[in-house]
Amino acid sequence: MSKAKSAILSGCSAGGLAAVLHCDKFKDLLPPSAFVKCVSDAGYFIDGTDITGNKFVRTSFKNVVTLHGSVKNLPSSCTSRVSPELCFFPQHVLPTMKTPLFILNAAYDSWQIRNILVPSAADKKKEWAKCKVDIKGCSSSQLVTLQHFRDEFLSALPKPEQSPKIGMFIDSCFAHCQSGAQDSWNADGSPSIQKMRIGKAVGDWYFDRAVSQRVDCPYPCNQSCIDNEDD
Repeated sequence: MSKAKSAILSGCSAGGLAAVLHCDKFKDLLPPSAFVKCVSDAGYFIDGTDITGNKFVRTSFKNVVTLHGSVKNLPSSCTSRVSPELCFFPQHVLPTMKTPLFILNAAYDSWQIRNILVPSAADKKKEWAKCKVDIKGCSSSQLVTLQHFRDEFLSALPKPEQSPKIGMFIDSCFAHCQSGAQDSWNADGSPSIQKMRIGKAVGDWYFDRAVSQRVDCPYPCNQSCIDNEDD
């Protein structure tokens, strides 16, 4: 590592979150001249409200911090500004993050739908049992709720015009993790936004070929989505 010239730190889901939390530390392990960037796939968990209006996942992260003493493992640039549990949410980490980051995420992230928007504690009558595992099984009123979740997700992202070093590919798929398989990364029929596939978008950003920030139109506009439940 002492002779590294270029590097990329990436991960999916919890690994995607870890890529955000440890990105700057990773860069500090390498020579100052090294070209370093990070990619978070399905790791942009938002500090969202559930269907009952509660902050279920924030409370869960607060319990994690208390039980495991996680403060020491979270970015000090974040914990010095806000409560430690909030630093599990990338939206609170990015304002002081120095290393370029690419955010790859579905606006209807299937894991976040099941665990942030509709955790079991918020759906005791199991009225969301079909919808939260398959977006095609949602009622019209549930789809409205999902659109509100998308709005909340998008509002938690950095503003593109203020963050030129941040790359984004936010599609309207009902998916979780899209970089680990060729059929979703860069194959014929892969999810695309404005005819741009994920692999090409990440490559353009990493090699500074172009500003790469794409946010999809709302569901069900994107017919290239490959819905999956690989969580």
